[in-house]
Amino acid sequence: MNADWEQRIVDAYASIDSYEEQEFRAVIDKLVAELPDGSPVGIFERGGALDSTGHSDLAVPLYKEALEREVPGIRRRRAVIQMASSLRNLGRSDESVELLTAELDAGHDELDDAVRAFLALALTDVGREREAVSLALGALAPHLPRYQRSLGNYARLLLVEEGGS
Repeated sequence: MNADWEQRIVDAYASIDSYEEQEFRAVIDKLVAELPDGSPVGIFERGGALDSTGHSDLAVPLYKEALEREVPGIRRRRAVIQMASSLRNLGRSDESVELLTAELDAGHDELDDAVRAFLALALTDVGREREAVSLALGALAPHLPRYQRSLGNYARLLLVEEGGS
C-alpha cells in the first residue's frame, strides 16, 4: 500500500453513489487485488464494500477475519466500529454493545466519537436508552461553541439518576 493506493480507496468510497452495488464492489476488488493475498487491509476493504452496499451479513465475517489477522492502524478501529454496526443491523445488538464498550478503552483517536455514537445506537436497541443519551450528549458536548460544561454535567446526571443515586 502506498499513498496513491490509499487515495484511490478514499476516492472510490467518495464516489460510491455513482456506482451500482456490484460495480462498486468490483472497483474495490480491483484495488484489493493489488495487495498481497490474504492482506488484512484487503479483507477489511472487501468487508466495507459489502457493508456499504447493504450486505452486513457478508461483511461481519470479513471484519472478524481482518481483526484476527491484525489489520493495522486506524483500520483496526474502523473494523471494530463497522463490525459492531453490522451486528446491530443483523439484530445482534448485545454483541455490538460488548465490542464497542471494550473499544471505548482501547485507545483514543479521531474515531472516539464514532465509537460512542454507534454504541449509543446499540444501547438503545438493548433498552439502555438513558445510557445511550448520556453517551451521545457526552460525545457532543466538546464540539459545541458554548454549554460544554452544562451538557457534560447533564450527561453524567442521566446515569446517576438511572442508578438511583
